[in-house]
Amino acid sequence: MKWITRSHVHVDRVACPWLISRFIDSEAEFLFVPLNEIKHIMEEVNAIPFDIPDVELGHQEGRCSFESIIKKYGLKEPGLLRLAKIIHSADVEEDIDCDPMARGLEAIATGFSLRFPRDIENLEHQMDVYDALYAWCRLDVAR
Repeated sequence: MKWITRSHVHVDRVACPWLISRFIDSEAEFLFVPLNEIKHIMEEVNAIPFDIPDVELGHQEGRCSFESIIKKYGLKEPGLLRLAKIIHSADVEEDIDCDPMARGLEAIATGFSLRFPRDIENLEHQMDVYDALYAWCRLDVAR
C-alpha cells in the first residue's frame, strides 16, 4: 500500500512510517510531498494520508499521528504504548517536557534532518533508531 505525508520529516513523520512498516504494512511505500500537492497525489496513486491536517491518521483529539495510528489499528503492546508517550512528547511542542526522553529524541530528529535532508534517506537512517528505542521501551515496561 502507498502512504503519503508532508515532506521534511521530523519526529512524527519518521515514527509513523516506522510503526506502519513494523506493525501494519510490511510492504508499505512512503511518499513525502509538499503539503499543497498531497491531495492531488493522494487521489492519483490511492495513498493513505497520515500526519497532515484534517485526516484520521493525523493529530486528533490531543493525539499525535503516531497515537492516532495506534488507536485506529488497535495496537496494544505495552512497549509500543510506552514509545507512543515519548513520540507524543517529542512531537507536541507544549508537551515536550512530559517525558524525559522527548528532548533527546527531538534533538536526534533534528540532527538526522541536518545530516540527511532528503526524506527517504533520512527515514532509512532513522529506522534503526526507532528499533533501538522500541527495544528500550519494551525493557522499560518489563521492569
